[in-house]
Amino acid sequence: MHGLGNDFVVIDAVTQNINLSAAVVRRIADRHLGIGCDQVLIVEPPSSTDIDFNYRIFNSDGSEVEQCGNGARCLARFVRDRKLSGKESIRVKTMNRIIGLSINKDNTISVDMGIPQFEPKDLPFEAECRSANYPIDLGDQTVAIAAISMGNPHAVMFVDDIDSAPVSTIGSQIEKHYRFPNKVNVGFVEVVNRRHVKLRVHERGSGETRACGSGACAAAVATIQKGLVDSPVTVALTGGNLTINWPGEGHSLIMSGQAITSFHGQIKL
Repeated sequence: MHGLGNDFVVIDAVTQNINLSAAVVRRIADRHLGIGCDQVLIVEPPSSTDIDFNYRIFNSDGSEVEQCGNGARCLARFVRDRKLSGKESIRVKTMNRIIGLSINKDNTISVDMGIPQFEPKDLPFEAECRSANYPIDLGDQTVAIAAISMGNPHAVMFVDDIDSAPVSTIGSQIEKHYRFPNKVNVGFVEVVNRRHVKLRVHERGSGETRACGSGACAAAVATIQKGLVDSPVTVALTGGNLTINWPGEGHSLIMSGQAITSFHGQIKL
């Protein structure tokens, strides 16, 4: 499946028993020797009565992570298409939060991504206190970022031209910077107008992807907080557009966009 070109292998662990090692995840994600994807997603039976499913996310390097917004939209489509649930809206539990998923009448999917968090400890990020901007020393230069948790850590940089942004070089440096002990996703944002931004994302454990749902959320939050855009805002990624609606601090954020099934198959592990 894919959400704006951010592609996933989605596995049903509700009707069959699955136990994936990091090595197996890397094999599945390998674009030459396996199926090929940015992340492997697992839908599992609920671990408590107040949710419908558990939702687990593995990067292509085999590491398990806390959140993936594009993947969440695909998970909602998968659950409906596989008839694992007939509900219009479902609640799923990620590693560290519960999120709500809804299929809209126009066939897009909306995800309640929860409340963005800004305290450094929530990412985690090494800083003495919360700030709207943090200087990051990269050795040969110092760059300014906003730091936001959408259930997973994000660093957001503002750039004048998204096409020439140093996504691979600076993105990789910030991803592995010592101030982010669990690494970080790095977004590069260009503001087009008060309802429209452009975004490229270097994802933790995957490199640059065509789209990053939680990265789009973090970018929208950072630009809204700076007073540069108004909600709802369209975030244009390489693979397409997402709509982000966020009323402001202390409120949940709603992300809406497409989720597409590319093919079904079987693999012997």
